[in-house]
Amino acid sequence: MGGPLRVLHVVVNMNRGGAETLIMNLYRNMDRNRIQFDFLTCRDGAYDQEIQALGGRLYQIPYVTDIGHSAFLKKVCHFLQMHPQYKVVHSHLDKMSGIVLQAAKRAKVPIRIAHSHNTESEGGLAAKLYKWYAGSLVQGAATHYYACSDQAAKWMFGAKAKQASILKNGVDVEQFQFSEANRIQMRRLLDIASDQLVVGHVGRFNRQKNHLFLLTIFAEIIKKHPNAILLLIGDGDQRVKIEQRINALGLESQVKLLGIRDDIAELLQAIDIFIFPSFHEGLPVTLVEAQSAGLPCLISNRITSEVDLGIGLLQQLPLSDPERWVSAAVQLLRNQPSRYIHPQQVEKQGYDIKRTAKLEEQAYLRLGEAT
Repeated sequence: MGGPLRVLHVVVNMNRGGAETLIMNLYRNMDRNRIQFDFLTCRDGAYDQEIQALGGRLYQIPYVTDIGHSAFLKKVCHFLQMHPQYKVVHSHLDKMSGIVLQAAKRAKVPIRIAHSHNTESEGGLAAKLYKWYAGSLVQGAATHYYACSDQAAKWMFGAKAKQASILKNGVDVEQFQFSEANRIQMRRLLDIASDQLVVGHVGRFNRQKNHLFLLTIFAEIIKKHPNAILLLIGDGDQRVKIEQRINALGLESQVKLLGIRDDIAELLQAIDIFIFPSFHEGLPVTLVEAQSAGLPCLISNRITSEVDLGIGLLQQLPLSDPERWVSAAVQLLRNQPSRYIHPQQVEKQGYDIKRTAKLEEQAYLRLGEAT
């Protein structure tokens, strides 16, 4: 009454992953006098300070893996009962959203959004079974369905996939536009010569992103281009395995582990080709960013073709044929296309975050008025 509609987003933490980056891109581009984002998380995140600076509130409870199913359900229920001001709960935990939204239903939250950001669950057999159970609760607990792609909607919502709103993972197109000056500056900061060829990847260091395959490909690329450099941007639980593979392949001097960064737009300027061999994805925002920066991208054919912006920068390749990846990469490094992409080429595909944020702002306001 008299203030903005406060939407509660539920995430594990607000680190620099794809789903979290989308949430922040939306948040930065909305009218925060009308809509405010608050967050129920389980761990500290890289975006926490920015969230607070934008007027958002952060709350924290232990995650289900730390306290178990029953205790987690009780914690979410208790939190929502203690904060009855939230009329819209938007959960980004993929199939685990079933647990959160079941608690929200018990707490009589009127608008309960399940958002699918993926097409497959991670973890061993026990973890996947539990996530399947949690996912089975979604249809009985959610009032609205969101997904980043048609494939992500089918994976999480099954027969109700067509009821999902597809919220495209938009970016600030102008921010990623190629700049020769930024390229020169970033290469100087990274100690990369102007004539060196640079392969890049942005993503969490986890099994899904398939870094070990990427390293195998890169080891073959440098046989053709001995001065090539690989930039790995990100971090995660497979860092030790990745470092071990780098050492085993003798790539220590040609792979730079840059960690989690907040200057992705600038880093993309320094790269020549982008390789993304994930086992599965929803619709990776980093591929929208890379294409917006004019980067040719080699990606796994397990990633939805919906991520192709139609500007001739994407090739999909099978993980069963590493030689095709090497051949395609070598050809791109020899014949590099122009990096300039007109912003309208991205915008007309629906990936302009300013437009996406305005549409989502209107959607939230309609939902808020309906409560």
